[in-house]
Amino acid sequence: MITHAILKELEGVVGIDNLLTSRANLVCYSYDAAGQSFMPDAVVLPANTGEVSEIVRLANKYRLPLIPRGAGSGFAGGSVPVKSGIVIHLSRLNKILEIDNENLIAVVEPCVVTGVFQDEVEKLGLFYPPDPASLKFSTMGGNASTGAGGPRAVKYGVTRDYILGLEVVTPTGEIINTGGKTVKRATGYDMTRLMVGSEGTLGIITKLIIRLIPLPEGKKTMTAFFRSAEDAARTVSDIIKSRIVPTTLELLDKNTLACVKENLGMDLPEETSAMLLIEIDGDPLILDRQAGKIRDACRKNGSIEFNVAGNKEEADTLWKARRGASPSMLKFWPGKISEDIVVPRNKIPGMIRRLDTISDKHNLTIASFGHAGDGNLHVNIRVDKKNAQEMKRAEEAIKDIFRATVELEGAISGEHGIGMSKAPYLKMQLSETEIGMMKAIKKALDPNNIMNPGKIFD
Repeated sequence: MITHAILKELEGVVGIDNLLTSRANLVCYSYDAAGQSFMPDAVVLPANTGEVSEIVRLANKYRLPLIPRGAGSGFAGGSVPVKSGIVIHLSRLNKILEIDNENLIAVVEPCVVTGVFQDEVEKLGLFYPPDPASLKFSTMGGNASTGAGGPRAVKYGVTRDYILGLEVVTPTGEIINTGGKTVKRATGYDMTRLMVGSEGTLGIITKLIIRLIPLPEGKKTMTAFFRSAEDAARTVSDIIKSRIVPTTLELLDKNTLACVKENLGMDLPEETSAMLLIEIDGDPLILDRQAGKIRDACRKNGSIEFNVAGNKEEADTLWKARRGASPSMLKFWPGKISEDIVVPRNKIPGMIRRLDTISDKHNLTIASFGHAGDGNLHVNIRVDKKNAQEMKRAEEAIKDIFRATVELEGAISGEHGIGMSKAPYLKMQLSETEIGMMKAIKKALDPNNIMNPGKIFD
């Protein structure tokens, strides 16, 4: 329990205006996009790395849980103070410190909004590819902590592939620098990779060194409509077999499209049960030829209709369906449980069949959309959270979904992390030995278990 004396020490670090203790203020930091809520004892808003270090040392001194937080947009409960304690909100560390055109790198603080950063580097003809759906409000530090991905991962990879180095405050308050500004580095253990995806359990990221690439010269956006999700999924494999790696290759199934159609008034061809949204980029001279090959792959698999955007405005219209998928469900469903799974790309047709079986078995509506190009699906279960029986069926369905995912050589999280909500299922994916090794690392770096306790490990 936090005492008045401890609060005075925290006030001495960050100042009275940056220490929140009233219930009205604390409730804003009690939940994230996963929906579960736990009240913290206090919230602190440090201004720099030095203040973060002092706060961590105080938390160690009094054995208080410390929960790093950015935008709070995660879907796994990763920034929820499940053990109460102190939320350390990094919103004041929000500067782009450097953009280096010569070396194609940037240095940013953790609460720089991802979409803002992308816009700034693109003004200079540079490109930061990771593009989580939440990019307009999620932060660079949060993306790194959860190992976020996005639609462009099929061609360009995920957040961890663009982080060259980090400044981190360790769980005991030391400040370390991992990696650096060079592309090559072979000096001991790769501490950068260890920290990326650790969900705030091994330290607090206070600075990121980001790898950039040149901005592609051209882009072309297409949609294709199919009578079944399996036809669409087979098309994904055929496009890759044709030696084309699209920038994005997104799939929306019939239940997703039904919500989008009602919400956006979107016209769909008759008999449509699935849609692919496909984007390619690169040299404008080859984009037409690649688009032709993609059209052929779609027709081979029975596409009902194939469209190519003629300009940016038309491309934005095509993207409305994908961007509107989750909001449309929230508008017309009483509630939903969202899960993030990933399987090998050629196992997507099998996963879709398994999802249909699970839906029938538990008498639940399941809608899927996501990054078919890299096998990452966002599975949404329609539920009324006030209906106890329905929630119980949904919990059993989630177990079956994760079981099917592992059987198909996939992973129970592709880009959202484990956090609190998926911790009970980790043993489905990892052996006791593997989990034991992770716990040993956690114990070695965080001997007092103050850093984001209650996450990853059930």
